[in-house]
Amino acid sequence: MSTDLSDRNAISQLDISNVLGSIEQLPQQIEDAWNNTSKLDNHQAGQGINHIIVAGMGGSNLGAVVIQALAKQSLKVPLEIVKDYTLPGYVNQNTLVILSSYSGTTEETLAAAKAAKEKGAQIAVITAGGDLAKLATENHYPIYLINPQYNPSNQPRMAIGYAITGQIGLLNSFGLIDSSSIDLTKTIEFLKKKASQFAPETTDNLAKNLANSAVNKLIYLISAEHLTGATHVFNNQLNENAKHLTVELAIPEMNHHYLEALSHPETAPDSCIFWLINSTLYSQKNQTRINVTKDVIEKNHYQTNLINLEAEDIVTQAFEVIQLGAYTNFYLAMLHGIDPAPIPWVDYFKQQLKSVS
Repeated sequence: MSTDLSDRNAISQLDISNVLGSIEQLPQQIEDAWNNTSKLDNHQAGQGINHIIVAGMGGSNLGAVVIQALAKQSLKVPLEIVKDYTLPGYVNQNTLVILSSYSGTTEETLAAAKAAKEKGAQIAVITAGGDLAKLATENHYPIYLINPQYNPSNQPRMAIGYAITGQIGLLNSFGLIDSSSIDLTKTIEFLKKKASQFAPETTDNLAKNLANSAVNKLIYLISAEHLTGATHVFNNQLNENAKHLTVELAIPEMNHHYLEALSHPETAPDSCIFWLINSTLYSQKNQTRINVTKDVIEKNHYQTNLINLEAEDIVTQAFEVIQLGAYTNFYLAMLHGIDPAPIPWVDYFKQQLKSVS
């Protein structure tokens, strides 16, 4: 049974863990993380580093995914994300391994920590506690210890402001990213203003409209360039919060194969919807591609929504997508009549894995 999206009391009865509170405090998460990490100075340890690896799973690697797309021009060395137990063979004393686990107990990340130490890598940590925080203290690793005061739901995926900003701050502390063009004050102000447009009390609400359009539809998310990482966050939260099936595609790559798949199955237009995230900051070629892609999809009889972003710089635009996505997936969970916080199938999977192990 769906919930009235304008009724905070009805929402709170379903949203037991206060996921909405975490969404509304995204700007505060960014501000808190930047205030804490901008003071760090690891430049001496950063001398000689020629590669960055972020080891993290699920919600704890989302920050790195966003940075990887966002900072192509400002990262001074390559950045790779490890979503597994093992590190690449080339990891050595010139590699910075950032261990990211909100809980501090993720088994894959702890395995990566052991491997990084054995290989003599430089190590930094981002966590809210657990074994990883203890490991950092014992080994004197640089750490951003998250104080999740602005994440009342305590869900790792909803600590995205801490994750992205914390990792930018750590990279900046090692001198590995050019942060001179990053104006997070501007981003925070934009998000605070934008939040009122997505609040439950607001009726002319893009997030609500998107959620309503997606009920009983498979959602396709399409974006390009600096927004592919933020789109992945949007996608991840649709899966975990709204418990909704999605597909994530990037321009220009999808134009070289996926358009031919629109013809079959013939019933697909009745059950699929495409959301195209558009930006005036894309290259002119990719702006054209977004519009032509929309045309091709509609000619194949699918419903589309073109999401035109308003922010004027790439960092703020990325957070604009994340903020819109968070409200949208939350409202979709309410329309599904479900509490967005629990992840019963992921928990079941982990329990089964543990019993087999």
